[in-house]
Amino acid sequence: MELSYWELKNWFTNVDYTIVGSGIVGLHTALRLRERFPTAKILVLERGILPQGASTKNAGFACFGSLSEILEDLKTHTEEDVIALIEKRWKGLQLLRKRLGDQAIDFKPHGGYELFLKEDEFGFNDCISKIPFINEVLKPLFKADVFAKEVDRFGFENINEYLIFNPFEAQIDTGNMMQELLKQAVAADILILNQQTITSYSDLGNKVEVALHDFSFKTQKLLFATNGFAESLTKGAVKPARAQVLITEPIDGLDIKGTFHLDRGYYYFRNIGNRILLGGGRNLDFETETTTEFGQTKIVQNKLEDLLKNVILPNQSFQIAHRWSGIMGIGNSKNPVVSQLSENVFCGVRLGGMGVAIGSLIGTELADLI
Repeated sequence: MELSYWELKNWFTNVDYTIVGSGIVGLHTALRLRERFPTAKILVLERGILPQGASTKNAGFACFGSLSEILEDLKTHTEEDVIALIEKRWKGLQLLRKRLGDQAIDFKPHGGYELFLKEDEFGFNDCISKIPFINEVLKPLFKADVFAKEVDRFGFENINEYLIFNPFEAQIDTGNMMQELLKQAVAADILILNQQTITSYSDLGNKVEVALHDFSFKTQKLLFATNGFAESLTKGAVKPARAQVLITEPIDGLDIKGTFHLDRGYYYFRNIGNRILLGGGRNLDFETETTTEFGQTKIVQNKLEDLLKNVILPNQSFQIAHRWSGIMGIGNSKNPVVSQLSENVFCGVRLGGMGVAIGSLIGTELADLI
């Protein structure tokens, strides 16, 4: 690419901060840097037409973990770690709402529900027995009980008659959220360039040389907010995890409102108006779904359709309107990686499928490493 004097001067000269990734973390990083450094030149580079990973592809859950997911985390993390993670997710959601406003993100506090298939009697009983304990440890944060047993009133089939309800969950409009973040970034004089892929970088001690496909430029600091694409940056501490999603055509008389979880968070669905969005299923084939390639597989899509037909929308006709996938960043630990990689290079990654909840906070923490 041949750049003009003007292009070099305005976009690639005297760059103070370069952020890689224009998703939830990247734009919150940029906005926080702008708050701290009002006159700095801030450049955001994005490899896709839109944020490439999951920020514009997620299901729009304003959640912090279903009961079975929290209990699963307690098997591999300390109680203190799990509580700290939930607190981060909750604080992140409040930060997101405060920055963007509930109206802009179409925040709907319908509450969240967890379903248990009939064959998962053990999982259901385990969760029910642990409700008092989890409510007790979360009470200092929420000042009220988080989880309660409720009778299914939605007409689901092949599940236990009781659901677990969480009044603190809500829905957002993912597209509106990202548009509002982009508007705020542009208004804050943050430069955003799409379809730009970094091929290499070199920390020179007093600045960083960043190579794109056709040329290179120098920046004072380089910050990576690439989550699911951060495996090589973090020496394998972050692994990509593909999430497959589908959405139905509008359904007459749909009486389902809220966010819903199934099987330790591996499946999730919600209404968008009178449509159902359903995603998940990577636990059917972890190896195939540990990928940065977008796309769908028959094994996952068939399972999603089976859940729609036999659990979520029994005795109702529906049509699939659209299918897509997103790339999350996960690892052996659910704790995000917010760290300094070298003198002038930093990263904020591994959101563990909780980008909506935790992304704003991780972006702020990443900016505050400077």
